[in-house]
Amino acid sequence: MVVSRSGKLVQQWRFSAQQFPNSLLQCCFSSISSRGRLQRRVSKKQLSSLNYALDSRVCGVMLQDCIKNDDCNGGKGIHCNILKRGNFLDLFSWNILLNFYMKAGRLLEGARLFDEMPERNVVSFVTMIQGYLGFEEYGKAVDLIHRLHGEGHELNPFVFTTILKLIITLDWRGLVCSIHACIHKLGHDSDSYVGTALIDAYSVSGSLTSAMEVFKGIIGKDMVCWTGLVSSHAENDFYEEALELFGQMRREGHLPNNFTFASVIKACIGLEYDGFGKSIHCCILKTCYEMDAYVGVSLLDLYTSIGTIEDARRVFKEMPRDDVIPWSFMIARYSQSNHCQEALDVFQGMLSALVPPNQFTLASVLQACATISNLELGRQIHCHMVKSGLDSNVFAFNALMDVYAKCGKMEASSNLFLHSTNKNEVSWNTMLVGYVQLGDAESAFRLFIAMQQDQVRATEVTYSSLLRASASLAALEAGIQIHTMTIKESYDEDGAVSNALVDMYAKCGRIKDARIVFNTMSKRDVVSWNSMLSAYSMHGLGVEALEMFNNMQKSGILPNQLTFVAVLSACSNTGFLDQGQSYFISMKEDYGIEPCMEHYTCMVSLFGRLGHLEKAVKLIEEIPEQPSLMLWRALLGACAARNNVELGTFAADRVLLLDTQDESTYVLLSNIYATAKKFDKVAVVRKRMKKERVKKEPGLSWVENQGIVHYFAVGDDSHQDIKLIRGMLEWLNLKTRAAGYIPNSATVLLDVEEDDKAPLLWQHSERIALAYAIVRLPRGSPIHIIKNLRICADCHVAMKFASKIVDREIIVRDINRFHHFHDGACSCNDYW
Repeated sequence: MVVSRSGKLVQQWRFSAQQFPNSLLQCCFSSISSRGRLQRRVSKKQLSSLNYALDSRVCGVMLQDCIKNDDCNGGKGIHCNILKRGNFLDLFSWNILLNFYMKAGRLLEGARLFDEMPERNVVSFVTMIQGYLGFEEYGKAVDLIHRLHGEGHELNPFVFTTILKLIITLDWRGLVCSIHACIHKLGHDSDSYVGTALIDAYSVSGSLTSAMEVFKGIIGKDMVCWTGLVSSHAENDFYEEALELFGQMRREGHLPNNFTFASVIKACIGLEYDGFGKSIHCCILKTCYEMDAYVGVSLLDLYTSIGTIEDARRVFKEMPRDDVIPWSFMIARYSQSNHCQEALDVFQGMLSALVPPNQFTLASVLQACATISNLELGRQIHCHMVKSGLDSNVFAFNALMDVYAKCGKMEASSNLFLHSTNKNEVSWNTMLVGYVQLGDAESAFRLFIAMQQDQVRATEVTYSSLLRASASLAALEAGIQIHTMTIKESYDEDGAVSNALVDMYAKCGRIKDARIVFNTMSKRDVVSWNSMLSAYSMHGLGVEALEMFNNMQKSGILPNQLTFVAVLSACSNTGFLDQGQSYFISMKEDYGIEPCMEHYTCMVSLFGRLGHLEKAVKLIEEIPEQPSLMLWRALLGACAARNNVELGTFAADRVLLLDTQDESTYVLLSNIYATAKKFDKVAVVRKRMKKERVKKEPGLSWVENQGIVHYFAVGDDSHQDIKLIRGMLEWLNLKTRAAGYIPNSATVLLDVEEDDKAPLLWQHSERIALAYAIVRLPRGSPIHIIKNLRICADCHVAMKFASKIVDREIIVRDINRFHHFHDGACSCNDYW
C-alpha cells in the first residue's frame, strides 16, 4: 500500500532515478515508510543534491523529516537552498518551514520568516501563535490573534483551541464564556477537538456544570473527549464523579489511554480507594501502559500516598531509567515522608544511571539534607548548582537556604538571601522560619518589617512563624498585632495559624484567650488538641487538661505520642499520681503507643515531686534504653525539692557525665548542699564550675510595657525609675508583713548572718519587676512577669500576698511553668 503511494507521487512529480539520487529519494519518502520516521539526518552530500530540480512538495516532506528528527542544521540547509534557487514554495510548504523554526526553538528566525511570507492563511497564524505561547511571549500571541481576525481569516477549530490554550495560560477565566459564545455562533461547539479544549478551559475555571454541558453537545464523542471530562472532575476534587464517568466511558466501549489512567488514579488517591487503585494498576498492565512515564508517576503517587513504599519502589524499578521525572518523584516522596537516607540513595542511583538532575530533583535532595542536617552534601549540591547554573532557580535556591538554616548556618543562608535577585515569598519565609527555629525571634521580626517594605505578601507560613517568635519572647503586644493582621488577611482560620495562636496566647500567659481561639476553630486536628493540652499543662491547670483530653477522645481524634506527653506533664505539674499512672498504662495497652523518653521523664518527675523517689528510681531501671539528660535532670529536680542529698548527688553525676557544661545541674546540686548546710560541698561545686569554665546564668526578670521590655537582675539599681521601684518595694514589704507574710530565710542559700537574709529576699529580680509593673502599668491591668529561672519559694509566697494587696492578677512565667496569682492564691495550689 505504501509502495503504491510512493509510485503515484513519483509519477506526479515526474522524477526519474537518473535525475534524483537514490539516497535523496530515500530521504524524501522516509516519512511514508513502514515506521513513518527518518532513519538518519540529512547529510551535506544530500543537500548538495538539491541542485537538481525540486518542487515545493519534496521540500515540505524533507522539512517534516527534519522536524521529526530534530535536525536543525538539515532544515536550515534546505531553507538556504530554497533561497538560492528562488522562493518557489507554495503556502503549504511555507507553513511547514515556519513550523520547523518554531519546533527548533528559533523564534526570531520564525517571526522573520512569518513576516516575509508572500501569503498567509490560518495555519500560518496558528503556527506562529503557538510558537509565541511556547516561548511565553503572551503579549505577541494576543496581538497576532487580533491581527488574524482583523485580516478576515477564518476562525476555525484550530484557532479556537489555540485561543483557549492562551486564556488558560494567562488565567483569563472570565473570557471562557465569551469565547464559548463565539464558538457556538459559528457552530464549532459540536466539534470534538474544540469541545475537549472547552472542557479543559471550564475545568481550570472550576465550572464543571458548563464542562458537562459542552460534553453533551459534542457529536461523535471519542476517547479524548471522555478523558478530558474525567480529568476535569479529578482535577477539581470531584473524585466519585470522575470514577463514575470512567465506568460510563468503559461501558460506551472506549479504551482508556495514559491520561485517562492518570486521572483515575488521582481520583483513587483522593478517595483513599486503595483496592480500586490496585485494580486500575491491573488494567494498566493488561493494556500495556505500565511503561508510560505519565502513568508510572501516577502509580508512584498512588503507592506512596497509601503508605506502601515497597510497592512504589517495585513500580519504580520497572519504569524506564532515562527519564528525570520518575527519579525526581521518588526522591521527593522519600524526602517528604522523612525517609531521607532512601532519598539520597535514589539520588545516588540517578547519578549512576547518568540521568542529569533538574531543579526539582535538587530541591528534593536538599530537603532531605535539611531534615537530617547533612551540611556536607548540601554544600556539594550547592557547588553543582553554581556550575550548572541552577543556583538562579528559585525552587532549588530556597531549598539550599533551608539546608543552611536548619544546619545552624544562618549567616550562609542570609548571604544567599541578600545576594539573590530572584526571591519569592517562599524565600522570605525560609529565612523567617530559620530565624525562629534557631531562637532568634528579633531577627525574624526585623526581616518581617523588611518584607513589608518590599511589599511581599505574607502567607500563613509567615504569620504562624511570627506567632511562634512572639511566643518564644512572650511578646504579647507583638502577638496581638500579628493576630490582627491574620484577621485582616483572612488567615486566622488557617489550621497552622490557629494552632500558633493558641500556643502564643498560652505562652504569653493569656490562657483564656488561647481557649477562645481553640473554641472558634472550624476544624481541629491532633495538633490543635495537643496545643491546648500543653497550654493547660504549662499553666498548671491539670483538671482542665484532663477534661480536654476526654473531649479529644469523644471527638474521634486519636492521640499520639505528643498528646500523652502533655497529659502526663499535666499530671506531673498538678500531682495527679493515680491518673498519671493510669494514662501511662493506657497509652500502651489501649493505643499501642510505646513510651518514649519524654513519657518516662514525666513519670519520674511525677513520682519524685510527690516524694516517691524509690518508684522513680525503679522506673528508670526498667527503661529499655539509656536514660536521657532530661530524665536525670527531672530526678535531680525532685531530689532538690525533697532535699535528698545522696540521690541528688547520684543524679547530678549522671547528668554531668552526659554534659559537663550543664549549668542548671551545678546550680541545683549547689542548692541541695546549701540547704543541707554543707557549704564545703558548695565550694567544691563552685570550684568544679570554675574548672569547667561554666558560668551561672544570672537571674533575670522582665516586664513588657508599651512594646518596650524592661529587664531586672538581682539587686538591680540601674533602672531610670529606681527610686520609685525602691519606694514600692518598701511599701510592699510593710503591707505584706502586716498581712501576715513571714520571710523564709531558708531560701537564701548564702553563708550570711540570719538577720541579713530577709533584706536580700526583697532584692530578687521578680520582686523588682513586680514593683516596676505596679508603678508603671495601668491600674487594674494584669501584670505579666517572665523569669529565666525557677521562682523561689519565698517570692511565691510574697506574690500571693501582693496580688491581694494591690487587687491585681499577677502572672509569672518561670523556666518551668506559669503561676497565676489572684486574691492571695496561686493557680498551682502551692504544688510546683
